Parts: sequence; C-alpha cells; structure tokens
Amino acid sequence: MDKRKQITARAIVRTLLSAIYLAAGVLHLAAPGPFLSITPSWVPFPEQVVALTGLAELAGAFGLMVPRLRRAAGIGLALYAVCVFPANIQHAMDSLGRPEALSGLWYHVPRLLLQPVIVWWALWAGKVIDWPFARHTRTKSN
Repeated sequence: MDKRKQITARAIVRTLLSAIYLAAGVLHLAAPGPFLSITPSWVPFPEQVVALTGLAELAGAFGLMVPRLRRAAGIGLALYAVCVFPANIQHAMDSLGRPEALSGLWYHVPRLLLQPVIVWWALWAGKVIDWPFARHTRTKSN
C-alpha cells in the first residue's frame, strides 16, 4: 500500500475505531447493566470496574483523535481489548446455556476470534505498528 493510501486508510480506521469506543464508553456509563451481567464473578467491585472501563474507552476514543496522544491511546486500547477478553468469554459461556444459544454463536464466535484483530486495529490506528503494510528492506549480510 503506498504511503498516501496508508495515511487515508489509517485515518478512516482510526475514526471508525474512535467512534466505536466512544459509543461503547457512553453505554458503559449510561447503561451499565448489560456489562455488569457479563463481568466475571472474580472481578472485585464490578460497578466501579464497568465505570472505569467506560472511562478508559472514552479516553482511548478521544486520544486516537489527538496526534500527540494517538500512540498512547492505541497501546491503551490494545491492552484494554486484552483485559476485557475474560468478560467476552464469560458472556459467550453464559449465552451458551440459554435456549437461543445457537443464534448467539453467530455473535460470540466471531467476536472471540476477532479479538486479536481488535488488538491489531488499535495498535495500527494508533501508529504503534505498521504491519503488514510497511515496506521491508532486506540488507545483505556479510
């Protein structure tokens, strides 16, 4: 991908990711019930944790849009995606016990499988990594 296309693609991806995390952050704060229901039982102070995750999502969303904060926001959102993975697993496991579980698989399986993509997306949008779009130059070893 040439440099100009990569800059445009990264700006589009960054804006989309920022909008998604902005919406998620607002939902975590405005309607925490669904998030509390998927919080694993071993998480202490679940109400506060859900509120803090909402604030983290909002901070990451805004940080992605501020050039000097972009890298930190990308790293933060990638770490966030890793840290909330247990809640995503818990949500999937809880859903499998319900009568409509089969239809829920269409949501949960892709969601769980795409978690590494979400981590990559945050890192790429935050200009932490260029992979797989960076051009690699090989040097000859003597």
